[in-house]
Amino acid sequence: MSEVLDKLYEIILERLEKMPENSYTAELAKKGKGHIARKVGEEAVETIVASLYEGRDRFISEAADLMYHLWVLMAVEGVKPEELYDELKRRMK
Repeated sequence: MSEVLDKLYEIILERLEKMPENSYTAELAKKGKGHIARKVGEEAVETIVASLYEGRDRFISEAADLMYHLWVLMAVEGVKPEELYDELKRRMK
């Protein structure tokens, strides 16, 4: 799984660097960190609602949206996936 997340992070970094016109990631970045953080919150709520009321497929879709927006926020914050992985490993002891 980390391979998928690492690749996603690479794509996000590339889009943040190049800021292509047709990129949703670039559009988020232009709106600023506050907007991205609110999107993470919005997607978290939608994930919860999907889990409780909308079924497995909708939950998977919303969880993917949440992960994407969180990864964009991490990139804007300068947090690398390895740092998150290390923190999760530390907590598994």
